[in-house]
Amino acid sequence: MPITGDHIAGYTTVDTPSGPFSAITAADGAVLASGWTDELDALIPLIHPTLRPTDVRRARLANLTEAVVAYHEGELAVIDTVAVRQVSGPFLTTAWAVLRTVPAGAPVSYAEFAALAGRPAAARGAANACARNAAALFVPCHRVVRTGGALGGFRWGLPVKRWLPAHEA
Repeated sequence: MPITGDHIAGYTTVDTPSGPFSAITAADGAVLASGWTDELDALIPLIHPTLRPTDVRRARLANLTEAVVAYHEGELAVIDTVAVRQVSGPFLTTAWAVLRTVPAGAPVSYAEFAALAGRPAAARGAANACARNAAALFVPCHRVVRTGGALGGFRWGLPVKRWLPAHEA
């Protein structure tokens, strides 16, 4: 079913090796929120209030589903082509854009991420950008680790954060 209207969104869930992965998309197909859950209520609060849809309907999101499946089958760059829409202040917006440039298999530390985002002294701000990222996988915050390589936190759980870099290596 096509999704139309500014306040109507579609969602789908895909089974993956690391668990169910769901995404909510705007009418134009841009990802508003995504993560390793099959609970829609876990994703809706992640969407910025100015983007939050009033109606979310299960939909056949073929292009998104194909990208998620292809990523899990080893086509790691396919997630780079998926449109994402997130709203925040200048630093978070920049940080999320920078995250999309971190290559698969080459994780960076929070300090390195902060420097890439133009604020070398803002490692905590970089960690906050990861924590507030609503579009997991497509904005690959899983590619940011602590100095020394420890995983740090992940909204979707450390087993998923362990699986993703291992898959991308």
